[in-house]
Amino acid sequence: MTTQQAPSFEVQSTPEETSIFLAGTWTTLHLDSVERLFMDSVLNAARSIVVDIANIARLDTNGAWLIEQYRRKAVTEGKQCSISGAEEKNQILLTTVEKRTKDIEAPKPVPFYISIFNDTGRNFIEQCKITLNIIGFLGEVVTALLRSSIRPRRFRTTALFYHLEHVGLRGIPIIALLSFLIGMVLAYMGAQQLQKFGAQVFVIQLVQISVLRELGILLTAIVIAGRSGSAFTAQIGAMISNEEIYAMKTSGLDPVDTLVLPRVLALLIMLPILGFIADMMGLLGGALMVWQSLDIGLHGFIIRLHETLNIWDFYVGIIKAPFFAIVIATIGCFQGMQVTGSAESVGRLTTTSVIESIFAVIVIDAGFAIFFANMGI
Repeated sequence: MTTQQAPSFEVQSTPEETSIFLAGTWTTLHLDSVERLFMDSVLNAARSIVVDIANIARLDTNGAWLIEQYRRKAVTEGKQCSISGAEEKNQILLTTVEKRTKDIEAPKPVPFYISIFNDTGRNFIEQCKITLNIIGFLGEVVTALLRSSIRPRRFRTTALFYHLEHVGLRGIPIIALLSFLIGMVLAYMGAQQLQKFGAQVFVIQLVQISVLRELGILLTAIVIAGRSGSAFTAQIGAMISNEEIYAMKTSGLDPVDTLVLPRVLALLIMLPILGFIADMMGLLGGALMVWQSLDIGLHGFIIRLHETLNIWDFYVGIIKAPFFAIVIATIGCFQGMQVTGSAESVGRLTTTSVIESIFAVIVIDAGFAIFFANMGI
């Protein structure tokens, strides 16, 4: 067995010239031991450098590239560098490396309009994949619901009531306050504009239609997406980080049955109730502002509301609630399951969950608007 000699170099320097004598095996597997010292030696060399490679036992492409880098660094430092003593095969390798590296061109910058199309297409495909995965996850939730319907003992009743409290009862104050303020703003803006045309009596109808058909349930869904959807992602993600999910699977518990299904059902039950509360508080805020701006009391507001109220305005809003609930809960739990274990992953996916939930809610709301318009409702 032949032992290959490690690469080495010796520096002999005069004020006018520095000679560097290379020896040993200058190949890929051995260069680490000498690379840094060899490259640094150019700094203390004289203005004229001669690299003698006559005693090199073996040279491969990486060794030749290291010598070429040394020569270029010397030129960059304002010095002259030549290579001497090369055997024919080593000289061919050095010449090839020098020519090939010169042929390498810097990549041409991609025009901005091409990069825009590339980024848009890449993001579109990525979002399509995520959407398909969420639909597949929803299928798992429906399957878990059917299993629990057949065997009710699998269902986690305690977890359901826990999430009913946290999703519903604790969310009432913020939703009621925001809806009340939105009702006031709507009535104020409507009164300001309609008074110019002597049509201030229609302010009540404006508040009624806006709150009951759209803003009540839409505002509730957005608040729940930011509050409960993000909480679902963070809670499940933290459990993955602590490896509690793996412990559940090891114990024979299905995370979808245990964690996801109670959250989805809790939101499915509570979102219509919260939407109803938002409607009532929005109308109350509108009534208060109408009384303040137009001097129409609560009794007059109720009479006018009764005259103009179309019950389908209320149904159109409440019908959307279960769809919003399923989307928000599914996206929140799905993103929680995608956490990879780090705190950065939990934070990033929590933000993603909120953005995707709000986007999905608005898309569904637009779809319902088109549907009801075509149905003449």
